[in-house]
Amino acid sequence: MGKINQGILGGVSGQVGNVIGGTWKGIDYLRIKPSSVANPRTEGQVDQRSKFSTVLRFLQPMTDFLRVGFKLYANKMTQFNAAMSYNLNNAITGAYPNFAIDYANSLVTRGNLTGAVDGAVSSPSAATVDVTWTDNSGSGSALATDKAMILLYNATRGESVFTTAGPVRSAGTESISVPSEYTGEDVEVFLGFISEDGSKVANSSYLGSVTVA
Repeated sequence: MGKINQGILGGVSGQVGNVIGGTWKGIDYLRIKPSSVANPRTEGQVDQRSKFSTVLRFLQPMTDFLRVGFKLYANKMTQFNAAMSYNLNNAITGAYPNFAIDYANSLVTRGNLTGAVDGAVSSPSAATVDVTWTDNSGSGSALATDKAMILLYNATRGESVFTTAGPVRSAGTESISVPSEYTGEDVEVFLGFISEDGSKVANSSYLGSVTVA
């Protein structure tokens, strides 16, 4: 049995008829209990579920990174859900059942801080990936003290290696160590920035795929 708190205009907890109420982050919400669906696997539903699974596989290995990268968009939702929403709408390519992530249109950090310029990636030595960029401090909102946010995504293993507090923008370079078992495997590389006080985040740039030496 559900309860109506603080009178008829208050929040609802539990179920009242076909209405389910609850509280999330101090926000009261109501939703209608769905009726039974005669055919829950319509073409549209299967299509959407497949897209959802594709994005979920991509983002799950970087959950902790997204807590920083999407923190400015966690408005009445988690950072992870904000990232899910953006990438579902912008980063899916292909057709069912062969959906894939369009890395060039995906974001793993999002915000209005001026982003990276001339980002590049290489793997010059064993189990190391080098990321470089041009110092564009003073352009737009970019400051020399902004910290690099770098993420390497190994789609084969469903794993990621990242830093949310890398070198400052003015440094222009960073070397990331990866597990030795990544040797010979490809990683997708993303570069973003966060302001020194953490109040601003830049949209990530996709730097491409590199084979780990």
